[in-house]
Amino acid sequence: MEEKREKNYRLINMEDVEAREVNWLWYPYIPYGKLTIVQGDPGEGKTTFILHLAALLTKGEALPCEETAEGREPVNVIYQNAEDSLEDTIKPRLLEAGADCNRVLVIDESIDCLSMTDERLVRAIKETGAKMVVLDPIQAYLGADVDITGQMKSDQC
Repeated sequence: MEEKREKNYRLINMEDVEAREVNWLWYPYIPYGKLTIVQGDPGEGKTTFILHLAALLTKGEALPCEETAEGREPVNVIYQNAEDSLEDTIKPRLLEAGADCNRVLVIDESIDCLSMTDERLVRAIKETGAKMVVLDPIQAYLGADVDITGQMKSDQC
């Protein structure tokens, strides 16, 4: 099929698309390099779940539903939280979950708030080699000029 182009209109024939394998942080729940949202009502344990997941990742331990941690190395995690204090909420919960807190990093937002499009996120990922970035809650990091559907699409363009 011939490619049809007209300004910003383009049809892609799936015959021409090269399939590629997905790399997983936690199969089949969290793929590397893609947005994953943990959704639920307030008080349902989303933050607790993510902090426990971060604890396992920082220690290189098996994740839920994995039989073994074979081949899993400890990784760094960037954890941003706009609702809770690092000192009296996040750190105690990480300790309770058994996290290696040396591998959990937070970008300082005391001077300038962070957004999903902030270059500091890219810099922190590159500098730390973090394998998971948590923005909790994601709505706090969208920024005034970010449309989440547009952001997801722009990652592909």
